[in-house]
Amino acid sequence: MKRILIVLVALVAMVAFVSGVVAQDKKTETPAAAPKAEKPKAPKPMKFSGTVAAYEAGKMIKIKAKDKEMAFDVTADTKVKGEVKEGVKVTVTYKKEGDKMIATAISVPAPKKPKTEKK
Repeated sequence: MKRILIVLVALVAMVAFVSGVVAQDKKTETPAAAPKAEKPKAPKPMKFSGTVAAYEAGKMIKIKAKDKEMAFDVTADTKVKGEVKEGVKVTVTYKKEGDKMIATAISVPAPKKPKTEKK
């Protein structure tokens, strides 16, 4: 009877150790269980439309709307579509970097063509 009891205790101990090792291996093998690193979200581009109050190519542009005036830094990477000059309506796409607003694109809408009357 003692022999059976000793063998039974040995089997239980062996099963306990083996199951602990198997459980530990499963945790390390599954990469899905690890939390995924979140990618930083790119800032959403913002737009502002109005009339050009001041413009220095490659340096800055100041836009005035009805009740608001904003200034943007213009860089070498800023895409300019159309001829920008004072008094022209433009749309500026920009991003914020700290306390600065960087213009990423400046677009001047094409002038509307007058409608011709049909005879």
